[in-house]
Amino acid sequence: MNWSYCTNGFPGHRLPEALTVLADLGYTGAAITLDHGHLDPYAPGLAGEVRATGKLLGELGMNAVVETGGRYTLDPLRKHHPTLLSDGAERRIDYLVRSMRIAADLGAPVVHLWSGALPAGVTPEEGWDRLARGCARLVEEAGRAGVVLGFEPEPGMLVADLAGYERLRGMLGGPAALGLTLDIGHCRCVEPYDVPECVRRALPYLVHVQIEDMRRGVHEHLEFGEGEIDFPPALAALGGFRGQVAVELARHGHAAPDVARRSIDFLRRAYERVDRAGPEAGEGGS
Repeated sequence: MNWSYCTNGFPGHRLPEALTVLADLGYTGAAITLDHGHLDPYAPGLAGEVRATGKLLGELGMNAVVETGGRYTLDPLRKHHPTLLSDGAERRIDYLVRSMRIAADLGAPVVHLWSGALPAGVTPEEGWDRLARGCARLVEEAGRAGVVLGFEPEPGMLVADLAGYERLRGMLGGPAALGLTLDIGHCRCVEPYDVPECVRRALPYLVHVQIEDMRRGVHEHLEFGEGEIDFPPALAALGGFRGQVAVELARHGHAAPDVARRSIDFLRRAYERVDRAGPEAGEGGS
């Protein structure tokens, strides 16, 4: 497995420090959230930082994915605003296009994104139309940049589950550049079937994986062992997936190095159980 860690879980570290800590712990990838202090797309001197980061990733033997889930990256007062559905969507599109260019310069093949929540006063039909039009533009930009998009269903947003992702993909004609980011915790939180089945349904579109523990109906990212997920069957269902499997614990930055160490130790033990159990490990529930 290409174990990775989302850098939004290291908000108190400079990005080079976070990458070095993760490499020393044995992570082979970093899911870099572009945000204040971590390759801010609007900061002066960005090009030099991107070059230095790419060089460091190479020295550390790490691969990268670009994530775009910073809470206040675009608006200091409103979390995750603007979105592809809201007023000011052009700012979100500009941010995502900048993110694709940064990803291309880093050699990162995937740029992650999500829909945003349906704004007040906007009907679901209007929301889907806005989303489809915005994503159609982004798919074109992804082709020019030479990256793929990893669209993440997010609880509470317009596209909240796999069915929503499949609807969006169908509206756009199934473009290869619109891949899927699957959050394993979200499978337990909102999907109507067990986690391994959710993973298997996602595999044809899968370009990026986020992972953490979670409970049914509660969108709270938990350390492994604190929720309800049986991880060996979930990991077995991933089969030969070679993209990043990225730990996402953004609210654990106060203890980031220790949390990252515990996380990779847990995942390695869970994966060893997959190896011992064989293919039947993928048949269990969560």
